[in-house]
Amino acid sequence: MEWTEIGSRIRRQREYLGYTREQFAEMLEVTPKFCSDIELGVKGMSVPTLCKIAQILRLSTDFILFGTLEHDSVEPLELLLKSCSTTERSYAEQLLKTFLLAMNSKKDSSN
Repeated sequence: MEWTEIGSRIRRQREYLGYTREQFAEMLEVTPKFCSDIELGVKGMSVPTLCKIAQILRLSTDFILFGTLEHDSVEPLELLLKSCSTTERSYAEQLLKTFLLAMNSKKDSSN
């Protein structure tokens, strides 16, 4: 196991989702120090902790452990959407539509 690479993938996704280490530790029910040790590759983790990390960060355990995706060309937004439940995808679709409408009206008003 390349713990440093595993930790780096976890940290990148945590930061991408906007979680502080403290917030992430609270969701995992561990100390921020333990999170830091995982992200730096100082310590490994149990299978239950790995599964919880995958759930919180919406990543597959394969990606966390090995850095492999089903399709290497998958965009981050697509990965996030794939990890959502049907209900969550429906909400995300509505939010994205609202965002795009707002951006379009912003373009129209600046012309």
